[in-house]
Amino acid sequence: MSSDTTHWGEIDGVAIDFPMMVDDMRQATLTYTVPIDAARALLPGDAFEVLEVAPGQAMFLVALVDYVVNPWGDYNEVNLGLLAQPVGQPERAGAFVYRMPVDQEFTMKAGNQVLGLPKTVEDLTFAYEGESVTVRLASGGEQVMTVTFPRVLSDDAPTVTETITYSYLDGVATELPLTIDLGAGVIDPADVEMELGTGAIAEELRSLGLPRTPDMAVYGEGLTGTFLPPRPV
Repeated sequence: MSSDTTHWGEIDGVAIDFPMMVDDMRQATLTYTVPIDAARALLPGDAFEVLEVAPGQAMFLVALVDYVVNPWGDYNEVNLGLLAQPVGQPERAGAFVYRMPVDQEFTMKAGNQVLGLPKTVEDLTFAYEGESVTVRLASGGEQVMTVTFPRVLSDDAPTVTETITYSYLDGVATELPLTIDLGAGVIDPADVEMELGTGAIAEELRSLGLPRTPDMAVYGEGLTGTFLPPRPV
């Protein structure tokens, strides 16, 4: 093992090492401007606060991820997050993901135990139908959310982004540094269709004013990411 590698331990006999390298993923990223009071109601704990991006407004982030080659599995994931910061530190803006449905057990265990991420195993599928992608999320037998968007591919290089995801790991405010590709395929926001069903997640999205047209939407395939070890804020 390289001296630059951090070995966390094992889960179900699988070694958990950092940096954790994702070699191939497909991802759509959507952003929405939402009422800040509704956003604050979704942020747990008291170590972080929602970043006010405009008077009375916050930024809501939706990432729809199909991991193709990942040490933690070839799983599907939905990230529902808010642009946030450690209290009183606006220069340290990152994403606080308050829900993270996935479709495989191992990545849920790793996300919960190693990173403090709120992963839950749900019924989550990605369907590639010609020139469109449809993501369907169900929980407890209830249809929660369906998102359909054009499968816009680009020959341009993805945007390599260094960022931070915030969480609580065993009750401790934690930051998760990562470098991740954002796809170069620009989607016309008007072409993104979202339908909400029933259940807690759907009602949380309605509280933010969804479904509606996102402010921005991008997509990419063959994307990569590098995840570093978690550390206290």
